[in-house]
Amino acid sequence: MKNMQTGHKRKQQHELKPRTNKKSAETVSNIKEEEPFPTHARPTPEECRAIRDSLLAFHGFPQEFAKYRKQRPYLITLQDKEESSHLINNCDEKNDNGVKVEEEEEEEEESVLDGLVKTVLSQNTTEVNSQRAFLNLKSAFPTWENVLAAESKFIENAIRCGGLAPTKAACIRNILSSLMENKGRLCLEYLRDLSVAEIKAELSHFKGIGPKTVACVLMFNLQKDDFPVDTHVFEIAKAIGWVPPVADRNKTYLHLNHRIPKELKFDLNCLLYTHGKLCRKCTKKSGSQQRKETHDDSCPLLYYCVKLS
Repeated sequence: MKNMQTGHKRKQQHELKPRTNKKSAETVSNIKEEEPFPTHARPTPEECRAIRDSLLAFHGFPQEFAKYRKQRPYLITLQDKEESSHLINNCDEKNDNGVKVEEEEEEEEESVLDGLVKTVLSQNTTEVNSQRAFLNLKSAFPTWENVLAAESKFIENAIRCGGLAPTKAACIRNILSSLMENKGRLCLEYLRDLSVAEIKAELSHFKGIGPKTVACVLMFNLQKDDFPVDTHVFEIAKAIGWVPPVADRNKTYLHLNHRIPKELKFDLNCLLYTHGKLCRKCTKKSGSQQRKETHDDSCPLLYYCVKLS
């Protein structure tokens, strides 16, 4: 899932702090419909599409999100079909031993609960460490019932490589215990039958689950047209003038979800996140840590930043 870089830890830790206020579905729905910057006309649909196309040509579609994109058939393009045809043709070839290469089995769809826990583990750490923490957790505890029955220290030991182990372990245990108490089983698949407002209300009841985590689960695991705003997306949105300078992350989330066409949200979000990790030219924050870039010549978003100056 989307992982926060260590340089942004302080900005993200509020999502893991205990939350005591519970919001009704009606309250969440009202928040979702609120337009924080009604006079700010950007981004336009045309600009969203142009930036999506520019970033796609620059980076290609991020492979880490490809499996989630396949769950959205309406996003399939001619380019995707050509790539699929190429893969099928390659599968018909023989390997060095003359044995026909079989097409790789399709990966099993991730459960909603798995996706939520993965997102919790991704906060304030690198992608590599969060993935390792999730695999360690699943290896140590084959079922979520095993996790719920385990002592906190053993859960913490399993996920320690992902950082903030005590806080994240407490968050995961709270999710599981709340589910068992209120639903009688450790499963979130029932969310698939709810509206976006109802899903937000359900997930927001869990302590330590903030708007970005909810938005990630909506987009990746429930195939809803939502637009999470992490640190990378937030910085780029400000740099290219998609939100006013006074915007915070929550208002940026509300504004962009109003302005960006639904059919572009998934691709654009994945590409902006990837670009934010790989290039700091557009936000003028190169910093002391050298960042890997896929191209040395330019940044496709610099044009939009120059227009603002």
